[in-house]
Amino acid sequence: MKQKKIPLSLQIFLALGLGIAVGMAFTGNPAFAVSYIKPFGTIFLNLLKFVVVPIVFFSILSGIISMSDIRKVGSIGVKTLVYYTCTTAGAIVLAMFLANLFKGFFTVIDPTGVTFEPGETASFMDTLVDIFPSNIIAPFANASMLQVIVAALLFGFGILAAGEKGRPAAALVDSLTEVCMKVMDIILRLSPIGVFCLILPVVAENGPQILGNLGLVLLCAYIGYFLHAVIVYSATVKALGGVSPLAFFKGMFPAMAMAFSSASSVGTLPLNLECTERLGARRDIASFVLPLGATINMDGTAIYQGVCAVFIATCYGVDLTLGQMITIVLTATLASIGTAGVPGSGVVMLTMVLESVNLPVAGIGLVIGVDRIFDMGRTTVNITGDAACALVVSNLEKKAEARRAARRPRA
Repeated sequence: MKQKKIPLSLQIFLALGLGIAVGMAFTGNPAFAVSYIKPFGTIFLNLLKFVVVPIVFFSILSGIISMSDIRKVGSIGVKTLVYYTCTTAGAIVLAMFLANLFKGFFTVIDPTGVTFEPGETASFMDTLVDIFPSNIIAPFANASMLQVIVAALLFGFGILAAGEKGRPAAALVDSLTEVCMKVMDIILRLSPIGVFCLILPVVAENGPQILGNLGLVLLCAYIGYFLHAVIVYSATVKALGGVSPLAFFKGMFPAMAMAFSSASSVGTLPLNLECTERLGARRDIASFVLPLGATINMDGTAIYQGVCAVFIATCYGVDLTLGQMITIVLTATLASIGTAGVPGSGVVMLTMVLESVNLPVAGIGLVIGVDRIFDMGRTTVNITGDAACALVVSNLEKKAEARRAARRPRA
């Protein structure tokens, strides 16, 4: 009798639960977990990052080529950007609402002696210039995701414009895409081990802190994460994506567990591609929407910005005005463009948000100690939003193609 294989999603779930349980046992001695268990999680994360850049480049290329029409790429791109912008703005509004509800209960921490040295934040024009690569090697060597996406778009448009002469290049792209996917499959088989080794040291280091003074701030953020995912994504995948919310979250569980443990939306991209395709997203569209979302869609990060901005303002005795809250909404939405999908990117965005309303940037020192806990939740929301967008755009394009077909005269 053939033994039934345990599904990858269940393996990841068991590894996550086991990692949390063992991590709690190590809270008295986190040094061992950090020194001897975390490195294996880092190796797994490095393998994911290793395959992500070629997957992003070749999958976007393959998606553009399969669409066969530059105008169609533009149509999908507009739908994707509109969806991402609207959901990110909605997320920060929800965060501001929840943070103001919690405001009276926040534990006011004395900010005396709290320091934080922010890195240099680039201006809008510098960010715009940096999107466009100056050579073909740098985007891949530096894993600059926006530059990789721009390079893929240019080469994709070039292959389409070349017509017959571009067909050999298109065949090579399809072959390399398939090879990258097989490499990804091999790495994903290690997911349960990677999840276990990534979550265990986080729990070992931060377990007691979660119950400390910042517990209420974390609770507020996680309520925001939960409500945004359950309300916004359930509504959009049901109404616009044609997928049951229950089926959506069940199908997305492996990617969500990976995102929660790794806190990297870029590192979760290969598994997210696999989950969305199983849920019914078209491969050409998912290959375009998900890499773009891993770079610019930051719904979970936007919630984090709103909650932390109100908390830091409270600690410094500042009562935010309606105008300042609107500024935070706009800044957090715009700052998501160009923020890399790697652990800790939310801190860079939070620096920009605080500066936009003249709050002390040193206040980040109040929350940075548990930033990893924030990051795990916000990354999970980010990648779930990417998947929801892929399903929505796939369904909208399917309906648009059906309408176009119905209008064509019959032979």
